[in-house]
Amino acid sequence: METNTNDLIVDNLIIYFLKLEGVKYIFGVPGGGLVNILNTLKNSIDDFTYIIGRHETGASYMADGYYRATGNLGVVMVTTGPGATNALTGIMNAQADGSAVLLITGEIDQQFYGKGYLQEGIDATLDIKAIYTAATGYSSVITSGSDAATIFKQALRDALGIPRQAVHLSLPVNVSLEPVTNTLLPHNTNAYRTNPKGAPLEDVKTAMAAFLAAKRPLLLLGNGCRQALSDATTYKSLLQFVETYSIPVITTADGKGIFSELHDLSFRVYGIADCMWPYYYFTDKETPYDGLMVIGSSLGELSTNSWSQILVPQVENAPLIQVDINQKIIARSFEVTQGVVGEAGAFIIDLASLIPQFPPDEEAVTLRKQAIAKIKNTYSPFVDPGFDYNSNASPIKPAALMRVLQSGLPPDSKIFIDAGNCVGWSVHFLAIEPPASIFTALSMGPMGFAVGAVVGAKIGCPDVICVGIVGDGAMLMFGAEVSTAAHYKAGAIWVVLNDNNLNMVSQGMEHFYPDKTNPGVWTELYELGNPDIAGFARSLGAEAYIVNSPQDLENVLPTILSRANNDGIPQVIVANIDRTAIPPYYNAEYIVTASSQNN
Repeated sequence: METNTNDLIVDNLIIYFLKLEGVKYIFGVPGGGLVNILNTLKNSIDDFTYIIGRHETGASYMADGYYRATGNLGVVMVTTGPGATNALTGIMNAQADGSAVLLITGEIDQQFYGKGYLQEGIDATLDIKAIYTAATGYSSVITSGSDAATIFKQALRDALGIPRQAVHLSLPVNVSLEPVTNTLLPHNTNAYRTNPKGAPLEDVKTAMAAFLAAKRPLLLLGNGCRQALSDATTYKSLLQFVETYSIPVITTADGKGIFSELHDLSFRVYGIADCMWPYYYFTDKETPYDGLMVIGSSLGELSTNSWSQILVPQVENAPLIQVDINQKIIARSFEVTQGVVGEAGAFIIDLASLIPQFPPDEEAVTLRKQAIAKIKNTYSPFVDPGFDYNSNASPIKPAALMRVLQSGLPPDSKIFIDAGNCVGWSVHFLAIEPPASIFTALSMGPMGFAVGAVVGAKIGCPDVICVGIVGDGAMLMFGAEVSTAAHYKAGAIWVVLNDNNLNMVSQGMEHFYPDKTNPGVWTELYELGNPDIAGFARSLGAEAYIVNSPQDLENVLPTILSRANNDGIPQVIVANIDRTAIPPYYNAEYIVTASSQNN
């Protein structure tokens, strides 16, 4: 049903659609380019909370984290010119990782276009629309009351379609007050947007037949399955399929935890900082690995260890099947024997529904189950067979830090991982089992993502423990958002890996360009000046703790969890880590193992 109205102005129209989409929070930094809609928001204070960030990028990270934690549209509203450009990194990152985020940027009055008005971003050397056209799934300017509804609905269709996308709309201040003409207002979202819900059944049958003919098949799940597998019915269908045929499962790093990593059939992560178990499966000479099905992954660099051929079955005529809603990425990285364009959840449900047509070969299933169990019982999932992970030394080993978090965080925690070495430690050493979830930003890898995202997540899920695992460099970039969390009583938790260095860079340069004449030069070049991060956090309204050992963290973690959830007080854990610890991707043993298995 739709209602015809000529009584609304554009600002009211925007508010109407945001309410219809269930939006409750808007993240951003206000400014003059939003003058009219800010007044409208003030008059809608019972419907929306405008979360004021300390930086527009931080606000964009919050909206991204809010979407990831809740599944609801993240909305960002910032002012013209530099406000719009400051938001770019966070919005670009949301687009790259498939987050539904709507950015609304203010713009100057149209009558002043091209005259050098302060912060102009349309008819000037700065072109905000073009910038966001290159960085998002949709970017447009609302130019009048007559096109406002059409443009706004298109933005919502693109943001909340499959795959999810970030979108941008520019709103000139004069247009925000224009009357909306000849517009039918929908009463529900189904009136203007829908999503694909199917996969071609004959293609599913063909894929299933080829895949199940393999003796050593492997299922790879990417982040494109995350939304589908958050549905209990779809997840149950996945379990039914893999358990019926004893098919081992790996995920990409950005899909980590969408399938329980504690399940008997899980080989955890393949790609950056991956688990060691997949390598033994890939290279079993007695029964060669001979079939791969990929669902919801573009098979990019970090998901494939730079497109290592070990992922491609080397047996003649072995199936390599790639399933994705986006046909553009199918066979982009590896040639496939079959590509299926379809929605991941529908494809998985179809796999389970077709089981009666493909009775399992019980002997093959038993042998496969035994082979999987042998690998997991014989070999450690870690590159270091447990020494650092089980260490109680001070300063704390990053692997041991992950051990304490693994045992100490509640089972439904939402964990956000920043860019840097925290990726290596978290992806490699944490084992995630739903309902716990873990989120990375590995398509673009911007520093500061988790610093802001955990605030948005906690605002969206106030009763759930939300943790950001970040480096000290990232905390220095966006740590001011601790003040945002304190102001809105969002009890986010940050675990700061404190080594006074941009150590992913330092260790990387030492790995690739060692300087034997000047040992330690790379570490010295990227030191951070020993800032007092705990003092910084306290000054912004957080409670801060310094931990030097696993025991220190075990002692304070219960208090931290209680204060965060029960009292809404942000918590910052400054973990003084062993600065010499080498993450998996620079670890010599890891490199030797992975390289030998690749050859």
